[in-house]
Amino acid sequence: MGPVLAGVLQLLALIGALALVYVPVGNYMAKVYSSKQHLRVEKWIYKGIGANPDTEMTWPAYLRGVLAFSAVSVLFLYLLQRLQGVLPGSLHFSSVNPAQSFNTAVSFVTNTNWQSYYGEQTMGHVVQTAGLAVQNFLSAAVGMAVAVALVRGFVRSRTGELGNFWTDLVRGTLRILLPGAAVAAVILVACGAIQNFSGIHEVGQFMGGSQQWNGGAVASQEAIKELGTNGGGYFNANSAHPFENPTPFTNLFEVFLILVIPFSLTRTFGVMVGSVKQGYAILATMFTIWLGFTALMMWSEFAHHGPALQAAGGAMEGKEVRFGVGGSSIFAVATTLTSTGAVDSFHSSFTGLGGGITMLSMMLGEIAPGGTGSGLYGILIMAVIAVFIAGLMVGRTPEYLGKKIGGREMKLAACYILITPALVLVFTAASMALPTPPHSMLNSGAHGFSEVLYAFTSASNNNGSAFAGLNANTDWFNTMTGLAMLLGRFLPMIFVLALAGSLAEQKPVPVTAGTLRTEKPLFTGLLVGAILIITGLTYFPALALGPLAEGLAS
Repeated sequence: MGPVLAGVLQLLALIGALALVYVPVGNYMAKVYSSKQHLRVEKWIYKGIGANPDTEMTWPAYLRGVLAFSAVSVLFLYLLQRLQGVLPGSLHFSSVNPAQSFNTAVSFVTNTNWQSYYGEQTMGHVVQTAGLAVQNFLSAAVGMAVAVALVRGFVRSRTGELGNFWTDLVRGTLRILLPGAAVAAVILVACGAIQNFSGIHEVGQFMGGSQQWNGGAVASQEAIKELGTNGGGYFNANSAHPFENPTPFTNLFEVFLILVIPFSLTRTFGVMVGSVKQGYAILATMFTIWLGFTALMMWSEFAHHGPALQAAGGAMEGKEVRFGVGGSSIFAVATTLTSTGAVDSFHSSFTGLGGGITMLSMMLGEIAPGGTGSGLYGILIMAVIAVFIAGLMVGRTPEYLGKKIGGREMKLAACYILITPALVLVFTAASMALPTPPHSMLNSGAHGFSEVLYAFTSASNNNGSAFAGLNANTDWFNTMTGLAMLLGRFLPMIFVLALAGSLAEQKPVPVTAGTLRTEKPLFTGLLVGAILIITGLTYFPALALGPLAEGLAS
């Protein structure tokens, strides 16, 4: 079997698996967030934190819950790292320095999981399990809660109430993420991923000599890292490490975990708004972009010219032989079109155009299918923009799901789509202009610029993957990427919740002959075009200086 055919078969198997679980998983999540019943363990948690799970919240109250919980989480994780040296199970690692502790705490709380350190040489068992792994669950649950609040904004009328943040947070964690991660962890252990709390020990090497390795609760963290679209690796090599991702099957299984909740949330959306066709329209948009980008990536990596590359069956530099070009390409697109950031290959070693595809995937706003929750609310914002554009074309007041899209709604949507590009371009420009940051670049020219552009694209979009070749463990990059992650996560949430509140206050608009049918293929095409055009106009100059220039020169 040739490598191209193997890659295509992997892609078809992945699509089949996602299609198989789409309806049951989507329906189950809709039931979780619509249920009026509380589990006994949930009641204990509500009592412990002093929350009334049946109290409805307006969007400012919901936002205060998101921000307060996230602020406490950042502080807890920061202190846990600073105290690591005196904690049991630290593997004799010292406390993490302040700049890196801040960066890591922000990174995991914002669902970014950007890592400027070697995991197996920096974090002990307590920080890994009680700190990083816990935030893998909670940060994903926060994103899902905000997405559900926006959906309720479309569903409800003449009220500003969007549900209860604490209820949505707890249910998302206990009823969706925990059981899903538990099943996934068992599968990963059965396939060879490690799960233990062993200390550091010497391991012999094939060519002589030895090196030190430590174990850890890897499979359980790997499961939620992918299922929650987090991406932080237990080891520095991330999902290229055989302890995290041992076989081609686990590689494809991890891609499945990355995509299953974001894609299935479109079904949840359709069920909650009372029209599964609306969910299918959003799904079709996500799927079209994801499949197109995956095909482009496989083409760029398989078809690269040069005798060495052709003899290897594609551009194999920086890729694991056990995964090949096909598996690595599928993984790279899945991880950058979502807010995952996990990698099974070095994106910096991809072809110039292949590296550009990974960057453009994040620049789209990670909405195809995007992160757990963030992908759904991101693409719904783009749907609002598309409806407004359609309204301008026909001279009619735009409507979406029975709600008018007026000046207030458009201002909030515009702020949402502008904030992330502003962060990416401003921080990249500052890093290139100041004298010190360029010394962190391993490469000069277009590729060096791509390293910096990729870093802030990843941080601002809460992705977390790295282009390699950039020494990001400096005070400048730790601080600036930390700020980019904070602003890139919570400023958009402010606009999303404000939009949800504005929509919930409206009364529904009846459907007429002139209403745009947003469940039809025409709207899907309009939405795909709006996403690609807006992103292209925003980022094309920066892409032209980096990956496009490199790709055309190679």
